[in-house]
Amino acid sequence: MAAAAARWNHVWVGTETGILKGVNLQRKQAANFTAGGQPRREEAVSALCWGTGGETQILVGCADRTVKHFSTEDGIFQGQRHCPGGEGIFRGLAQTDGTLITCVDSGILRVWHDNDKNTSSDPVRLPCPDGWGRRAGLLELRVGPGVCRMRQDPAHPHVVATGGKENALKMWDLQGSEEPVFRAKNVRNDWLDLRVPIWDQDIQFLPGSQKLVTCTGYHQVRVYDPASPQRRPVLETTYGEYPLTAMTLTPGGNSVIVGNTHGQLAEIDLRQGRLLGCLKGLAGSVRGLQCHPSKPLLASCGLDRVLRIHRIQNPRGLEHKVYLKSQLNCLLLSGRDNWEDEPQEPQEPNKVPLEDTETDELWASLEAAAKRKLSDLEQTQGALQTRRRKKKRPGSTSP
Repeated sequence: MAAAAARWNHVWVGTETGILKGVNLQRKQAANFTAGGQPRREEAVSALCWGTGGETQILVGCADRTVKHFSTEDGIFQGQRHCPGGEGIFRGLAQTDGTLITCVDSGILRVWHDNDKNTSSDPVRLPCPDGWGRRAGLLELRVGPGVCRMRQDPAHPHVVATGGKENALKMWDLQGSEEPVFRAKNVRNDWLDLRVPIWDQDIQFLPGSQKLVTCTGYHQVRVYDPASPQRRPVLETTYGEYPLTAMTLTPGGNSVIVGNTHGQLAEIDLRQGRLLGCLKGLAGSVRGLQCHPSKPLLASCGLDRVLRIHRIQNPRGLEHKVYLKSQLNCLLLSGRDNWEDEPQEPQEPNKVPLEDTETDELWASLEAAAKRKLSDLEQTQGALQTRRRKKKRPGSTSP
């Protein structure tokens, strides 16, 4: 039944235990999906992205360097691919035109073709399919160590951006040269004339322009414009005192929502750099944020093991809250509009959901224990009364 209803899940969450969880907010149900049957921490999910078929396929990047293909139509895993090269976990996944794009901690960005069975660590080149650029399409790039995020440009799928700790923001054209098309320059020294450290934690492309926005581990939000002569940020603002760990664009594209290591969420205007509002409710470090493309909804997850859906327009507030038992690393929010138009699937006769069965067994055990305690108490009271009657002398009256 969980597999059949998988297509109607609204949020998909990757966990530290290697489980892909599908959450249906209308039914208030969550289902677990694993490729091997048993969850393993060696297969912790570190990245998620939609496949080429829209929302019918999910690519699941695991800590053991495999990318698994999950079908939301059938509710099953339909294969996997091992992606060697470099060190560390996946910091970004993307797919376009039958190719898979991966990037790991150590800074190795690779492009894998579906018909390419070569899994060696040697860099190779393939012809550019649509003639973009004068050189062959690249299959491996070294983007620098300490990568924290690789993000694909939705408007130009062959363009990606990378950034990390002491690894400044760079924008790459995978159908162009080996050099980045844009390389950000660090901000000027602080008031003590000391160098300002670099730590880009997340990246987003602003729609309708060439601008990029980043959030840093030093609680800064910066906007870069590759079309401008300067390579430094054209806008910079700060929020809070703790490292920012995740960021997402709002539906209008004029603001971003950022989350930090203390579970604080805030919306920041990118035109003026001012704080628009805050959202409450999180209790741990934020790991994943995503806004719905048309609805004023925000999905968030983190180390407190709870998936939350907030309303980001007045009145702001918490819409849904689901406890998922495992630490949550990343999420995907369905972009469909007809959340309430889910057809009612008939339930199989004489079949009780697993959660209801567990609940019934628990209550049955509690009732049995209560009955045993009651019978033991009655026996003890009866024995005491008998003892008292034996001790009572004949003809004596009670005081």
